[in-house]
Amino acid sequence: MQLRTFMVTLFVLLHFPRCSLAEFTGTWEQEWAIQTSSSQPESQKFESIIEPEWRARWGDISTTARIRLRLDSDGGLGPKSNNAQNYSSLNGPWYNEQKGEISLRELYMDSYFSVGKSNTEFSWRIGKQQVVWGQADGLKVLDMVNPQSYREFILDNFEDSRIPLWMINLSVPIGNSGTLQLLWIPDTTYHELAEPGSVFQITSPLRVPHPNISGLEAVHILDVDKPNHALNDSDAGIKYAVFWQGWDLTLNYFYHYQDFPVLYQQRKNDTVTITPTYKRNHLLGGSASNTFGDFILRAEAGYNSDSYFISSNLDSQGVSHYHEIASVLGLDWQGLSDTLLSVQWFQSYLLNYHRSTVRDQSDQSISFLARRLFQNETWKAQLMILHSLNDEDGLVRPRISHTLLSQLDIWIAADVFYGDSHGLYGEFDANDRLTVGFELGF
Repeated sequence: MQLRTFMVTLFVLLHFPRCSLAEFTGTWEQEWAIQTSSSQPESQKFESIIEPEWRARWGDISTTARIRLRLDSDGGLGPKSNNAQNYSSLNGPWYNEQKGEISLRELYMDSYFSVGKSNTEFSWRIGKQQVVWGQADGLKVLDMVNPQSYREFILDNFEDSRIPLWMINLSVPIGNSGTLQLLWIPDTTYHELAEPGSVFQITSPLRVPHPNISGLEAVHILDVDKPNHALNDSDAGIKYAVFWQGWDLTLNYFYHYQDFPVLYQQRKNDTVTITPTYKRNHLLGGSASNTFGDFILRAEAGYNSDSYFISSNLDSQGVSHYHEIASVLGLDWQGLSDTLLSVQWFQSYLLNYHRSTVRDQSDQSISFLARRLFQNETWKAQLMILHSLNDEDGLVRPRISHTLLSQLDIWIAADVFYGDSHGLYGEFDANDRLTVGFELGF
């Protein structure tokens, strides 16, 4: 199936010169990450990501294609093999290993059509693409349509770490200021987790079972039980967005498989067997934002019908099943020229809580973002902090960037973790790093 995808892409690219309008652009991003926590700092990655992009138009139809070429001379972030189980037969890189990747990043067509005497225009996008729901920074509440690569935990920006999916994306105008978005996603691709032994392998007991049973000698992990039927296992979503009395409002519904597999556990004699299984979920929520002078108020909330968390009770296969309410409240301030200050409060609450669950019933985090532009916006200084109120761990991310030329940005940044190994951030306390890099547009 991936060979078929490659041939379709090649056909589209070869036919671009015949269209009425065509352009070729792209980016080259180079980044060097140095792990600084050890007594002897060592290189974590020396990575080049080149993404050429083609855009073309045939009458009312426009086409976009983007390819990713990744080269990493260090290769410490993985993957060690090209057999990632999270991808569907429709998706996945053409070639992928520790020091290189070749993949189709995006390939989609845009167009519109009219229905009825009103000449109302419906727009559609068909192909491999990203869809972004919600407005939260750093953590996600509604932004669940596309899975994510955790090869670098959450250090890569969302646009680059999201995994584009094959889907049909239809937008329908409603009234004067409303839009209805309809999604059908036959692509059964899920989160790409860092491989065992790699720098950002997740080991926190909040996400990974840590059986602590007397006499236990072995843990056996089976292959993931993954949905693979494009029709029966497809996802579907609907979003209604409207501007009403100064408020940007959305109502969202997403019927999908959760992108993290549920890790069921069974003990037999002195061995615990873990069976990773993907489970369905109904996400129902909405968002709201408005401007009040120099302030922007943002809010998101979502109800998850089926959320699963690690439990110490093996009688329930080491898993607790909940209805979950998640939310984020954000406040942005732009009272100073070229300055942004932003604070967010995230909360996840589990209904009918069981004490055997490893995480708390109410899990809360806060984030702080400060950004300042200098010298006619050619310099940008930024500080991002994520902090878990429950586990008292977090991540601090300072960054300074400079627009050296119109198509060239350079930067220096740091990723500093703190906390103990129980927390999602503290587990990487030994993986602090310094990064330098540039991005060149062409």
